[in-house]
Amino acid sequence: MVDQTTSRGRRRGRDRETAGTRSQLPEQRPFAQPRLLHGPTELASADQIEALHHASLRILREIGIKVLDDETRALLIAAGATAHHGQMVRFDPEMIDPIISTAPSQFTLHATNPAHHLTIGGDHLAFGSVASAPNVADLDHGRRTGNRHDFQNLLRLAQSLNSIHFTPGYPVEPVDIHGSVRHLEATFDLLTLTDKALHVYSLGRQRNIDAIEMVRIARGISDTQLDQQPSLVSIINTNSPLTLDVPMSHGIIEMSRRNQIICVTPFTLAGAMAPITLAGALSQQNAEALVGLMLTQIVRPGSPFIYGGFTSNVDMQSGAPAFGTPEYWKTAIVGGQLARRYNVPYRSSNTCAANAVDAQAAYESMYSIWGAISGGTNFMMHGAGWMEGGLQASFEKMVIDADLLHMASAALDPLVVDDDTLAFDAIAEVGPGGHFFGTAHTQARFRTEFYRPLISDWRNYENWADAGSPDAAGKANRLVKAYLAEYEPPPMDETIKQELTDFVARRSAEGGVPVDY
Repeated sequence: MVDQTTSRGRRRGRDRETAGTRSQLPEQRPFAQPRLLHGPTELASADQIEALHHASLRILREIGIKVLDDETRALLIAAGATAHHGQMVRFDPEMIDPIISTAPSQFTLHATNPAHHLTIGGDHLAFGSVASAPNVADLDHGRRTGNRHDFQNLLRLAQSLNSIHFTPGYPVEPVDIHGSVRHLEATFDLLTLTDKALHVYSLGRQRNIDAIEMVRIARGISDTQLDQQPSLVSIINTNSPLTLDVPMSHGIIEMSRRNQIICVTPFTLAGAMAPITLAGALSQQNAEALVGLMLTQIVRPGSPFIYGGFTSNVDMQSGAPAFGTPEYWKTAIVGGQLARRYNVPYRSSNTCAANAVDAQAAYESMYSIWGAISGGTNFMMHGAGWMEGGLQASFEKMVIDADLLHMASAALDPLVVDDDTLAFDAIAEVGPGGHFFGTAHTQARFRTEFYRPLISDWRNYENWADAGSPDAAGKANRLVKAYLAEYEPPPMDETIKQELTDFVARRSAEGGVPVDY
């Protein structure tokens, strides 16, 4: 992939020309959050949701959760939980509802650009790019280990695609940056190459503290303002089954203390880290999520929380995770029902297990998107670019997924029925046996009435063959290059950028954070 850091002169848009060069990019829908106005799917009955809830309470009462961090165990016990056999913690069901009732049902996730603030909760949906992949791939250079060059280009691509609303973590891990300072350099890139909402990893308390301060600097606000305005998210993965480790516990504590957003997402793969039955896996997911929710509210009542669902299944022949399956679709929907049971926003994901940008990648991702949206997801992780069960971030897949997300948003646009759209005069004008291409009604709307895809090729066979028989992956590859060529970094006040630079330099000189290599 060509480095496009110096290509600053051109803006995106089909009809815009600068210095005599016409943009090569297709028109996109504008940046906007879609809304699920018709309501989510209710796959499980109310009685079944209550059965899952009570099964989770039984897990917490009779088995409990292993909590590895001493401070976290102390907080939970002080709130009414009981210690059991060392690090195990059990919970009286009567203590749970009063604690979790303070969590907000909706809140704003603030970005450095106010135009990119997001509403999290209710019927609002938000889509993020791929996150946390160790490898990256494109058609030009194949699959390779994550690095800063590709990390930065994935950020530029995510900034350029309007259907991507936030950047959840690192699109690919930039392993060529030393682990002691990687969070500093990567967060600097996130804040300067994009102006969308972002995520911080909970991989040790100091990383959270540093990222919170960097976001405060980038937004140009005070500590008091930051504590009133959630401005970054951290995903907490429990160590399923039934374990909460030290770094994730510290992430919950540090983020919730500052009123920043915690999303607890158990990694409950049915048949491996959870029971093979979906009901059993969901009850375990729910128990683990409830402990995380309680901890956020114990640390700071009213702090923002997102209920994360990530229950899928494994291939029982190989043990490999499977994604975009009928089982994933079901658990994505029921996960949303459980989140609404507790009146908190819901996280799901766009996933696939495909190793190539092919039909499998497309249909598994579409199944995942369908399940997530049907489940009422408010916060979709890995919305664009996820491949290989999360082990690969793909440039081409990011563009294809962005198109799918635009299509999903267009499908959610409300149907308009009024005198104008009923088009009686146009029908009368054409009459029997005519066509509508030339009517004033059509001519006034033909550029905007239908969704225009980024990838699909609607030419007839002869014209398509004459053009070289292009396929979707090849077109996505060309679009990646065009987006990177026309990318411009978002504006940032030079004083703020210098303050960020100085912070990174100071913390790096101090050694960043300890690592074991």
